[in-house]
Amino acid sequence: MMRVLLANPRGFCAGVNMAIECVDKVLAVKGPPVYVYHEIVHNRHVVDGFHGRGVTFVDNIEQIPEGAVVVYSAHGVSPEVRRAARQRRLLEVDATCPLVTKVHIEVLRYVRDGYTIIFVGHRDHDEAIGTVGEAPGSIIVVESAGDVARLEVPDPGKLAYVTQTTLSVSDAKIVVDALRARFPRIRHPEKDDICYATTNRQMAVTQLVGQAEVVLVIGSRNSSNSQRLVERAAEASRPAYLIDDASELDPKWLAGRGSVLVTAGASAPEYLVEQLLERLVSEFDGVVESHTLVEEDMFFDLPKSARSLAVME
Repeated sequence: MMRVLLANPRGFCAGVNMAIECVDKVLAVKGPPVYVYHEIVHNRHVVDGFHGRGVTFVDNIEQIPEGAVVVYSAHGVSPEVRRAARQRRLLEVDATCPLVTKVHIEVLRYVRDGYTIIFVGHRDHDEAIGTVGEAPGSIIVVESAGDVARLEVPDPGKLAYVTQTTLSVSDAKIVVDALRARFPRIRHPEKDDICYATTNRQMAVTQLVGQAEVVLVIGSRNSSNSQRLVERAAEASRPAYLIDDASELDPKWLAGRGSVLVTAGASAPEYLVEQLLERLVSEFDGVVESHTLVEEDMFFDLPKSARSLAVME
């Protein structure tokens, strides 16, 4: 018998639910083709599912025919992208997660007040690119405490920081502590930028990993928050594997193991978790135990740009 610890919270967060609902709404009202700037969320199964329904994902606004519908992904976009869309007379539907929008607003406020902004995050991530695009001349991206040590800023007395919403809580703390140590007067957001879902999923792994011999995380390779869950398990010296779905499970990982922790990143559909559990039960004599650490009730309404589509018909 194998003990299967099922972490909760896991899977879709409010921002991902809202973004997917936006694309569903556009498809229902306008019909295909629908264009999405970048992947709507970082999950291969979600993206492939929309592909099959007539959605095209693009990395350049110029790839979208003039006058078509464009949906902005949950990760947010820069003002430059919005300007390019308007030049092509695109109908814009903004599925940016409100928690990402919060960071954009913080950036604009700091810039207005004359601050140089330190963005703590992964410079090549879609969210970072969109946020930095709000004020590229005033933002410096740092990924590590080493980057902080090498920082050169115009005025240490006029410095503020924001963070990517999907960072590892522990990694972000190391960088933020380094910033505060070097720049004691640095300003910071009133409320932590790392989103509730990222924090909750990492906390669940941290609290449950001690009871498991191996950790399985459902999520795609380009999902930042899913990668962070693997890292959390590694911090606890547990082998952890990031898999897109049950088909990627290697039985060798579970050989001789009596317990496994299962969780999923914030952009991973629940049906993928259910398929993995079915395989663990049928092939490894798994007995599933659900462990709920936090009840999540966050909900985001569809943005006005999506709600108004029917009116525009």
